[in-house]
Amino acid sequence: MIRTILKSNKKSLTLELPDDLVGKMIEIIAFSVDETKSIEKETTPIEIRVGYLKDRLKGFTFNSGGYRFDRDEANDYE
Repeated sequence: MIRTILKSNKKSLTLELPDDLVGKMIEIIAFSVDETKSIEKETTPIEIRVGYLKDRLKGFTFNSGGYRFDRDEANDYE
């Protein structure tokens, strides 16, 4: 999968595909996104994905219900 955010200064773009996508059906979508500080600064693709996930998961909580991991039980190979 390829995902990138860029600002184009011209009407045409050239996309070079990785070998594993050659010969496969692919979908290309282009739409405008709001410019944010996280995108305006030099960010790596992983920083963009992590920021997106943090925004999507904000407000979610996890309750383990008192579960405790037992390392000895997990490593018991009998």
